[in-house]
Amino acid sequence: MAEHHYDVVVIGAGPSGEGAAMNAAKNGKRVAIIEDKPTVGGNCTHWGTIPSKALRHSVKQIITFNTNQMFRDIGEPRWFSFPRVLQNAQRVIGKQVKLRTQFYARNKIDLISGKARFLDANRVEVRGSQSGDILHAETIVIATGSRPYLPPDVNFRHRRIYNSDTILKLSHTPRTLIIYGAGVIGSEYASIFAGLGVKVDLINPGSRLLTFLDDEISDALSYHLRNNGVLVRHNEQYESVEGDDHGVVLSLQSGKKIRADAFLWCNGRTGNTDKLGLENVGLEANGRGQLTVDEHYRTEVPHIYAAGDVIGWPSLASAAYDQGRSAASDIVHDQYFRYVSDVPTGIYTIPEISSVGKTERELTEAKVPYEVGQAFFKDLARAQITGEAVGMLKILFHRESREILGIHCFGDQAAEIVHIGQAIMNQPGDANSLDYFINTTFNYPTMAEAYRVAALNGLNRIF
Repeated sequence: MAEHHYDVVVIGAGPSGEGAAMNAAKNGKRVAIIEDKPTVGGNCTHWGTIPSKALRHSVKQIITFNTNQMFRDIGEPRWFSFPRVLQNAQRVIGKQVKLRTQFYARNKIDLISGKARFLDANRVEVRGSQSGDILHAETIVIATGSRPYLPPDVNFRHRRIYNSDTILKLSHTPRTLIIYGAGVIGSEYASIFAGLGVKVDLINPGSRLLTFLDDEISDALSYHLRNNGVLVRHNEQYESVEGDDHGVVLSLQSGKKIRADAFLWCNGRTGNTDKLGLENVGLEANGRGQLTVDEHYRTEVPHIYAAGDVIGWPSLASAAYDQGRSAASDIVHDQYFRYVSDVPTGIYTIPEISSVGKTERELTEAKVPYEVGQAFFKDLARAQITGEAVGMLKILFHRESREILGIHCFGDQAAEIVHIGQAIMNQPGDANSLDYFINTTFNYPTMAEAYRVAALNGLNRIF
């Protein structure tokens, strides 16, 4: 086997691998990136973020068309099949792959196709379809991502039983669907399928939806899922999942049995570490296949780093890019290193959710004297124009210093709107203040105007 020498070898060409490789290359390092899929982009581009969000966008457009009275003047509501709606996602995936492949060529990064396995702490063997190579590197970054956790007692080979990856190959539109797992992915797919007119049972092993969210936002999501025809069942654990020629029967430990045309498992993910040969470098993943890192993204072997889903929280593409980039910053010793801890949530349900900072529950438990400013989208001119009246913006601030402590948004464009608040929260000293929103002129009509409305609402609560 031929042996090649690099400064940095990155395993995995998803968001975190791309961030690490690009930053290292731009700082003069000789970099190779290994990818076991035919094209770059990782789970984010091919099975997770991009296809599901493109799918959601198409479904949202269908909902708008079917519910807008102006369109009723030119025709009846239309029904769209799931495979037809998926076609738009495939178009976006192709564009993303082309763009990201160009990044590697432009930055003279060697893109090597094959499966990586450690031989020792500085050598990685790459097994491709033809032959193998050995890459020798001073530093190695593990950015292999994750895959859906699949319990061994569920037959995912059955044509009616899917996980969050294989659902993108669904070739028909089921009339009824069971989704097991009501985390971010399960809630997003519940919104998507309900928007296509599918009757959805959402099974939640926990007591409420997305417990990390502000309680009011979690309650709003529950209401709107139910309002769109999703039946949410809390505190339920599966006993068995059995598929036949006509559908799937889910038996729950509570004794209930639910039947549907198809079943979608969305309960947890596993880090892609089982085939890396970690034992050859003295590393061991936890029960979910994840690696432990310090606050510089170093594993227990100091020159081997890890970033992205393979290290667990927060398992977001946005954070993965920054984690990979920061790992490379630590390697090249530039001034941009940071440990990624301030991460906004972006949940693409219908309506979408985004938040940053503390929740009301956290502030109450910490006995922080906070106050609340609210703006309801139904009162905003822009939302009235677009017909997207569902939602709200909530600002949590210290009632004495007026420091912004948390931003929580539910509704159309929430993932965009939250970044205005995030920018102010990250300002030093007195610049992080509710007063900014009171003393700043916002374009009218805009959704951003919600900050002024919410700030004035909060100001009125201070006595």
